[in-house]
Amino acid sequence: MEKGVSPSKKTTAGATRLRRVALPNHLPDYSEYRDEGCDLAPSCLQCNLPRCRLDIQSEGRRGTKALRDIEILRQHKLEKKSVPELARSYGVTVRTIYRIIRRASHE
Repeated sequence: MEKGVSPSKKTTAGATRLRRVALPNHLPDYSEYRDEGCDLAPSCLQCNLPRCRLDIQSEGRRGTKALRDIEILRQHKLEKKSVPELARSYGVTVRTIYRIIRRASHE
């Protein structure tokens, strides 16, 4: 399927056919963007890094969450803390705790 085209069903005499419907263009071309750079370069286009330093920093949160998840699992299994209690103490939803437990059981 082409980019920017969405299939739409059209019924003709009992037969179902796909009809293409153009979607609006939501590319960043028409959005306002200021290339202010960072402390390493005056603008993104003048930066020598292969990947943005600010994007790399966002991956750091993944490691923090992994450590948090390990601690949640430890407290749930060893200290027998309940799911609502863990959710309250970590400031997450009960559903998030259940997702962490489910992910660990599938690994």
